[in-house]
Amino acid sequence: MTAENEQEHFNQLKAAYEQALTKWNRLDERRNLLEEQISAKKAELDSYFKTIDTYEKARLLLQQSAEYAREQAKQQIETLVTNALQYVFGPLFSFQIEIDEHGARPIAEFYVVSEYEGIKVKTKPQDARGGGVVDIVTLALRVALIETIHPKREGPLLLDEPGKHVSGEYVHALFEFLKSLSTMFNRQIIMITHNYHLAQSGDLAYEVNMKDGISEVSNVD
Repeated sequence: MTAENEQEHFNQLKAAYEQALTKWNRLDERRNLLEEQISAKKAELDSYFKTIDTYEKARLLLQQSAEYAREQAKQQIETLVTNALQYVFGPLFSFQIEIDEHGARPIAEFYVVSEYEGIKVKTKPQDARGGGVVDIVTLALRVALIETIHPKREGPLLLDEPGKHVSGEYVHALFEFLKSLSTMFNRQIIMITHNYHLAQSGDLAYEVNMKDGISEVSNVD
């Protein structure tokens, strides 16, 4: 094989290698994108299961209480969740719990009541407008459960992405509501959030970034 043929063969191999590398990079980028999408869907699914778990705990509390205690708990939970909805979304929202007897077992159903041009609309929280309503209902239900359980559990409120689906126009109202919860129940709130404006509402805020596989923590001014 002549030097010219060898060079041509080398160039062909080099071109094939570069073509394969380009294809591999493209496939690797696609794989990374799919992994990110899978991770996001898993987080969304986890959030969904947490919401269901909160609803079931609230139902269980109402179902297992005596009639008078159940009515008291019902009113406390309705008031707290209604206050939360109105604090964030305005006065045209309220929260209702309806308890029906199925055999010897009481069953609780949750509803969000909203008013549009004088007409009241009652829907399940997950069917109310926007995912932000579900976020606030779930958050308020968790607080209501903590404050209703006897003996009362002490300690801070630990919140993971509160109001994740609350739109930007309501974020200010959300962190004012969180501050009011802290004052009302005398509890410290520790939360994880990707919302920069929500993070700034805290007395102390830290930003965590990953660099070369190492977490770096810095203060948020």
